Amino acid sequence: MGDYLSPMVLMSVRGRESWMRGVDRSNGAPPAHGPVLYAVRPVTEMPRWALLERELFAALDRAWRLFSDRYTEGDGRLVFRDRLGVGLDGRDGVDDFYEPFFNWPTLYLLGGSADLLPAARRHWRGVTAQLTEMNMLADGYERGYDWFHQGEGLLLFYGLCLADPADPELRRLAARFADLYLPDGPNYDPVHRIVRAPHNGAEGPRWGFADEDAFFPWSLALRPYGLPLDGIDGVTHFDELAADPERARAYGRAMWDRMGRGDTLVNLAATGLAANACLLTGEDRYADWVAAYTGAWQERLAGRDVLPDNVGLDGAVGGHLDGRWYGGHYGWSWPHGLSSVASGALVGATNAAFLTGEPGYLDLARNPLDAVLRQSEQRRPDERGTLGERWDPHLRSMTAERTLMVPQRHNDSGWFDHTVMPTQLPMALWHFSREESDRERLELLRAGSGWDWSAVHTQRIKDEAGHEEPWYEFLHGRNPDFPERMLSSALESSAERVAAIESDPLDPATGPDALGIHHWQHLNPVVTEALLQLTTGSPQILYNGGLTHLHLRYHDATERRPGLPSDTAALVTDIRPGNTVVELVNTGPSARSVLVQAGAFAEHLIRTARVDEGPPVPVDGPYCRVELPAATRVRLTLTMSVRGARAACASPWETT
Repeated sequence: MGDYLSPMVLMSVRGRESWMRGVDRSNGAPPAHGPVLYAVRPVTEMPRWALLERELFAALDRAWRLFSDRYTEGDGRLVFRDRLGVGLDGRDGVDDFYEPFFNWPTLYLLGGSADLLPAARRHWRGVTAQLTEMNMLADGYERGYDWFHQGEGLLLFYGLCLADPADPELRRLAARFADLYLPDGPNYDPVHRIVRAPHNGAEGPRWGFADEDAFFPWSLALRPYGLPLDGIDGVTHFDELAADPERARAYGRAMWDRMGRGDTLVNLAATGLAANACLLTGEDRYADWVAAYTGAWQERLAGRDVLPDNVGLDGAVGGHLDGRWYGGHYGWSWPHGLSSVASGALVGATNAAFLTGEPGYLDLARNPLDAVLRQSEQRRPDERGTLGERWDPHLRSMTAERTLMVPQRHNDSGWFDHTVMPTQLPMALWHFSREESDRERLELLRAGSGWDWSAVHTQRIKDEAGHEEPWYEFLHGRNPDFPERMLSSALESSAERVAAIESDPLDPATGPDALGIHHWQHLNPVVTEALLQLTTGSPQILYNGGLTHLHLRYHDATERRPGLPSDTAALVTDIRPGNTVVELVNTGPSARSVLVQAGAFAEHLIRTARVDEGPPVPVDGPYCRVELPAATRVRLTLTMSVRGARAACASPWETT
């Protein structure tokens, strides 16, 4: 990582002429947060996108309160009278209790109401106490489960850390959680550089898949994904196990032995814990571990066409699977294939590249995407495989007969289970790398698509991604009315959730049973994808444990808190580092002061800032401040060096 460069801007008295160009030169000392820029253009007609943006903030502020009142108790826990931790799938469920609030700190970070942060914190504490009482946590952390789910459950914690980085309790917890995976922790074998089991956590390796008798299937809901394990004599179909408990026990024991120990690729999401701790504490030991563990997976890829998904306790790929590079838990074969493999690789690769400054780690994330693209086919919508609900509105609107699909999974029979590639994966990679080769991958997907990429479909699944294509088109000048349509869609999505909450027949005194714990996720009315794209120039956060990577973010310079000030709207129209363009509008009757920050962790450097058509002003730091008198607007054009400063999870006022 490069050394932090303090913002240095020479200021001098230049009178009203310079002020009109948007630069404060009222004294000779450089301000703590870069130059002060002024909006001088009055708003003659308020932009519709700005009004819709402020309307969305207001609607979400009402919506989260409704959800909190309806589904939670005084200490923040969810209303739930049943119990987790029993039965064949008794390790599941921790993530489902945190997920209903996963994007609440993000909304606060973008400019949500001031009391949203303490509310999100109260819910995190309440749910943690609730899960501890059910013996699902040990010392505040997951006892042991797979990282596909752990990553989902940790988004709330990561969001709280970014929104309130000065909180000493969050810093202590971040370090303690990460230490579970460092060389002295219980989960990691530093000799073979593996996380020792697919289920891991506060109690170290949690061998196998259940605390009771080995058994598969745990649930008939797994039927669409077929058999997890190849090479078991006499078992050819899921239904054979579902109908025969003895065969199901024998199959479960084989799974325990072959898939329930050793490392699996999705464990790379554990690097998020260490990256979060590094950004909060500044301790290099966390970055060292991320580099070592991610580097081990890079070595396992070397010389192979496809990134393997499993490693035995001896450090050998396929060590418990007769040499197969596929077949690990949440790997290429079962249950979700590309979704979990590519997410884990992308989280690990971006964490390593972010903390070390070495872009070569990103090849680890590129391989799974390119491996399935080499096997892509043009297919009809009715040939779509599993994990395709996100694409239903797109496929229904197709005018072409076929569209590009990739295989999600691989087993002894080869590649199978074709569906549309989740665009959030290559989009997140390109947004992080800014490499032309990564943008070309998106262009390949666009060219092969059978539907209009500019269309905005009002839909919402739990990860809240799904609108990358029309945003991509907007950034490339091919979708000019996207902001208005996207904001209207977000308002509609939240309103649908609010209506569902208000008409929910579930007894508010008892809540759902243990089989219905996804109920809250389906009704979370907070939607942040539109605000992330439009105000920060960033995609939705990777749902399986990604950290927040933003092109721009904002602080209320008067209130000294994260987010856009009241009445203020932002629209990022270009995210090229050499030509970042953002429009700021004050829609209200009072003056506002906005601190513009480059990067979620102040890791980018703003080299110059230009106000409207004025001359470039030197910045050479991660911040500049914008003064917005009532009913004014300004267009900033920034030149930036991506990751040119030392990243840190800290408030800009912590040391000033």
